[in-house]
Amino acid sequence: MLRQTSLGTLGLTIGGVLTVVGFAAYFLGNPTLNLVGFFYGIPLFLGGLALKASELKPIPFSQPTTPEVLALRQQQATATQDKIRGDVTRYLYGPEAHLDTSLSHLGFSPTDEERPVIKGLQEIEIEGAYTLILEFYSPLIPLEVWQQKQEKMESFFGPGVRVKVTQPAEDEINLALIATPKVET
Repeated sequence: MLRQTSLGTLGLTIGGVLTVVGFAAYFLGNPTLNLVGFFYGIPLFLGGLALKASELKPIPFSQPTTPEVLALRQQQATATQDKIRGDVTRYLYGPEAHLDTSLSHLGFSPTDEERPVIKGLQEIEIEGAYTLILEFYSPLIPLEVWQQKQEKMESFFGPGVRVKVTQPAEDEINLALIATPKVET
């Protein structure tokens, strides 16, 4: 639950309330509450402002995940798929964009303006395998460049993952991370 809570908003709210209580206590002549407002309220409020300024909101699912796919995720999802899903669906503080270091390592962000931006994700099943699809807005990097780096992406995202790149619409790229479960003999 904390993953879905904005710490910046929380700091602004609690800090704002404590600061208002502190100022009210000052004018009413209550030194104890006055100190609480000044020593805790103002720093919490300023910390909330700082977090809010560097906040990166969670990426939404573009379609709900079915119970069948959730069960498949429990059985087949790789640690990389779980980490990516977890990172992009929570608030982050500091990075310029979700997966910015991964995109930079793969050569997809020569500049901040050219970096593809993840706008959604979904979990589906492809040929019996759990699949995490990252939906990118990529107006400056064409499909051909994504396809040329497919092999590098497969090695980057680790063992047990196959990568498939598609273009559902102009300026949009879907990057499918398909689990390759081990077949039991």
